[in-house]
Amino acid sequence: MVLTGGVVWCGLGRPRAEALAMRQGRIMAVGTTTDMRGLIGTDTRVIDLRGRFAMPGLNDAHMHLLPVGIAMNQVDLRPDAAPTLAALLQALAARAAVTPKGEWVLGRGFNHFLLDVERFPHRDELDRACPDHPCYIVRTDGHSAVANSRALALAGVDETTPQPEGGLIEIRDGRLTGMVAETGREAFEAVLPHPSLDEMVDAIEQAGNLMLSHGITSVMEAAIGLHAGWDEMLAYRRAHAEGRLPVRVYGCVMGDKTRSILPQVMAEGLATGDGDEMFRMGPVKIFTDGSAGSKTAAMTVDYMGDPGNKGLLCIPDQEELNAMVRQAHEAGWQMGIHAIGDAAIEEVLNAIEAAQDANPAPDRRHRIEHCGWLRPDQMDRMERLHVVPVSQASFLYWFGDNYETVLEADRIAASHPFRTWIERGLHPSASTDCPVTEIDPRAVIYNLVTRKTRTGKLFGPEHRLSIDEALHAYTWSSAYASHEETLKGRLEPGQLADIAVFDRDLTAVAAEALLEAVCEMTLRGGEVVYQRTDHP
Repeated sequence: MVLTGGVVWCGLGRPRAEALAMRQGRIMAVGTTTDMRGLIGTDTRVIDLRGRFAMPGLNDAHMHLLPVGIAMNQVDLRPDAAPTLAALLQALAARAAVTPKGEWVLGRGFNHFLLDVERFPHRDELDRACPDHPCYIVRTDGHSAVANSRALALAGVDETTPQPEGGLIEIRDGRLTGMVAETGREAFEAVLPHPSLDEMVDAIEQAGNLMLSHGITSVMEAAIGLHAGWDEMLAYRRAHAEGRLPVRVYGCVMGDKTRSILPQVMAEGLATGDGDEMFRMGPVKIFTDGSAGSKTAAMTVDYMGDPGNKGLLCIPDQEELNAMVRQAHEAGWQMGIHAIGDAAIEEVLNAIEAAQDANPAPDRRHRIEHCGWLRPDQMDRMERLHVVPVSQASFLYWFGDNYETVLEADRIAASHPFRTWIERGLHPSASTDCPVTEIDPRAVIYNLVTRKTRTGKLFGPEHRLSIDEALHAYTWSSAYASHEETLKGRLEPGQLADIAVFDRDLTAVAAEALLEAVCEMTLRGGEVVYQRTDHP
């Protein structure tokens, strides 16, 4: 196949081209339209880009592909779909009306900051919406949820249930509110209905096709085993074997205290990097804290206006975390540890340093997922240990306005310091953590170059990137975080022919116009796997 007549962005610091040729799934040549003429044969498909913008396929370095597909069949409680508490309850009631009595009503995506009542829904309100069904709704960040009375009873949770280590079961005025956070959700995970293997394969395929429509050709599935255990790995393997895996997946393996499939994967003799170009073993996932929006990210300074609340450490015992990290490190695994607040980041850096001191592996590229709020001394340690930050500019875009209610402006401005990470040579990548935020890559790119929130508030302009640096973060740097930078992330001979085509030159438009860009075609391995049809 040959693409001609376009604006081809080959990568940061690379010369631009107007055409490229692909063969057997790889880039064969880049250059001018004239350069390509000698490569066109009778079996060559030629596509005229008509001035459109082609770039390496986007690589979302941290998202949850399977849960995205599952959530697409649950009640949509995102702010655009349910902006008020009444709308949220009506959506749940409408689903309950078509659901057999006694079966679960599940929803995802509400943001209590953006509801008209500016609080979490209460169990009594869910009871009125779903009187004959257990109901469980998950906040947008995935770290807290609300259950109605039937769901609480099925989970065996009441006012006498002990508060879990590293979690919360909220009680007010001596009564459960239904809100649970972090490890407080585990009792519900044990009784929630899990999708069948067929349903999970369908979800992977459905979500993967959604990725392609945004120009995303690679993702890191950030927690295989998080909800349905080993069956999730079986679903990915089956989707891959049946050709139903639309995007390339770097599979992060759950290795948490109570939700681990690491022993089963290790029993097969696998480690990070094993697999092929479509499905490869990624890092080991451990949760050490929650989210800033839920005030469960572990900080060393109190949340604003909440004396004594510094969030939650999911693994408060440093030696326990050290042992978990060292075991995986010595078995050849990369780590991908969830840590958002500086207290959690400190704990993670201690564990990684102990593992590296005991068994040095200089290019292991251990990762801190999210890595939102960190101190200058921790930046020094990250550089020394070469710990890769996998952070989400989409958090600042979608949640930045909400952060103002829980954190001081100077703390928000210093968060997600992409510019400093680049200067330290840490190759920060780009991602969405979808379904925590929308999968839309435009919001990520926009925030990277502007540091503006959804409503236009500016936080930390000193960390703004150039558009080329932002695209680099979404392509080459994401590949670097998965040890695949020699395979993908640039359009140059030998690399995978994964390409996203947009309707405008992303490097030549005003920042606001980035939010209006449209992906019109996606190629994976030199084949057109998505093409927009609703345009002239």
